[in-house]
Amino acid sequence: MSHVDATMSTPIVALENAQLSYPTPDGEVPVLRGLGITVSPGEIVAVTGPSGSGKSSLIAIIGGLEQATGGAINVLGHDLTAASEAERTALRRRDIGIVFQSYHLVPAMTALQNAALPLMLAGETNATAKASAMLDRVGLGHRLTHRPSALSGGEQQRVAIARAFVAEPKLVLADEPTGNLDRETGIEVAETMFKLVRETGAAMLMVTHDPDMASRCDRTVAIDGGRVIG
Repeated sequence: MSHVDATMSTPIVALENAQLSYPTPDGEVPVLRGLGITVSPGEIVAVTGPSGSGKSSLIAIIGGLEQATGGAINVLGHDLTAASEAERTALRRRDIGIVFQSYHLVPAMTALQNAALPLMLAGETNATAKASAMLDRVGLGHRLTHRPSALSGGEQQRVAIARAFVAEPKLVLADEPTGNLDRETGIEVAETMFKLVRETGAAMLMVTHDPDMASRCDRTVAIDGGRVIG
């Protein structure tokens, strides 16, 4: 059962006829072909589909990492179809947390510095204290000074989760967050992430190939060929 009444909320993500294509020497290659999806405040939505179906591209255009080539892309009240790169970056820094499959931590930075990075970039004076508290919440209060190379895969992903949540985002985007982890570690990391989502009230859109992970979400959207199929 959903922990949010999606029918009573204005969506914080609303895509209509979303399109994304890449130019090649042989012409445009379409990736998203008129995809539509909504996410309500506090809602957890799983996105499933085969490899190459457009799942990561969907995350990229919602997070402002890529600009859609067609359709209407509204995220947290902002029209990302017309937004500049600077505007998309500002929105992502302020209100969107992203968790990648491959962690994307800065190798030269400690766990504390990696987790604090969004706040540091935003110029917050208490970035370190907030990051320390968030790392404690994900069970890494004892690993603050360790660099990624000294952390296990599960620990690295916990740092990435702390980084995604440290700025108290309204929306979290997770792209196969347990894809690089063994089964047991993946379950533990997922538990941490779901717990934070529930506690903070953030919405989450999570790409996953794991049926058990998808079943823990409020609902599932299946895509294939760059379109929603279910």
